[in-house]
Amino acid sequence: MKVTFDEVTMTYGDRDVLDKISFDIPEGKLVSILGPSGCGKSTTLMLISGLAFPTEGDIYFGNEKVTKADAVKRKVGMVFQNYALYPHLTVLENIMFPLKMEKRPKKERMQRAKELAELVQIGDHIDKKPKQLSGGQQQRVAIARALAKEPSILLMDEPLSNLDARLRIEMREEIRRIQQETGVTTVFVTHDQEEALSISDEVMVLNGGSIQQYSDPITLYKRPVNKFVAEFLGTPVINTIDLRADSLLRDRLKLSQNGHSSATALGVRAEDIRQVHTADQALFTGTVSHVARIGKDTTVHVIDGDKECVATDLDIVPEEGETIHLSAHPDTVHYFDGEGQVIRVGAAV
Repeated sequence: MKVTFDEVTMTYGDRDVLDKISFDIPEGKLVSILGPSGCGKSTTLMLISGLAFPTEGDIYFGNEKVTKADAVKRKVGMVFQNYALYPHLTVLENIMFPLKMEKRPKKERMQRAKELAELVQIGDHIDKKPKQLSGGQQQRVAIARALAKEPSILLMDEPLSNLDARLRIEMREEIRRIQQETGVTTVFVTHDQEEALSISDEVMVLNGGSIQQYSDPITLYKRPVNKFVAEFLGTPVINTIDLRADSLLRDRLKLSQNGHSSATALGVRAEDIRQVHTADQALFTGTVSHVARIGKDTTVHVIDGDKECVATDLDIVPEEGETIHLSAHPDTVHYFDGEGQVIRVGAAV
């Protein structure tokens, strides 16, 4: 089922949590909504579910307007951070519960529940109670229960937050597998960029109640449209260099006339940094303050006064205390104007 928001505003008191946002979630896709706390992620999910109604604007499922339709009529499945399983019921009974509420025949709901238990790979535990399951197993039961009524849309609100790091990776892969096998349109809300980028067909970045960017994960990471998106995505955080404080660097960049007048900062991701021989070739020159080695990854921190540049995957790892010169291929450099928007300047370093 396709979901459409048309100029939707959601106001609480005198604050617009969402401000005239418009977007489409394609049928059969997994879309993540990503952003910092308070950006409007969960509010968007509540509006899709029918647990809240917009102050202004309209919501459509396919061609049907559902702006004022309640949650029951929307045929939406929900999985929350808190799994909300019934502790006195078995796994099978928990999965069957929504079908029992619909007064489906017992044989039908038992068959459906067993099929879903196999889908989420919990079939060996259907006679257990929730307290006998691990966190990941409980999450699988919650997903199966949400799918029991064959929802047209599956909504997931921070579903992996209570799991440890290794289990989170396992479960996000499972969520992707289940979504692809069922083909159900899925909206996944998270503040974890790695989760969003790893499992989604498309990612919507929200901040301050507005959509900052909505695209596939690769485009989002490689071609951010503004400084907020560039800084929000990526670990380590993208390096930013203030061009207003360095007229010599601005001149060396050979910016176009438009770029020279409007670019106030540049950004380069740590993995795109490379070492050069001289300062007049560099975007940043400084002293190596720290070299961090974690497994196969090496991160180099370089400082110049109160400014810092972080590089990963350098061909030759320098020693702490060494002065080095850092640059990047022009195609990997992002330029920002005074409003934080990305500009294309045709620069050459």
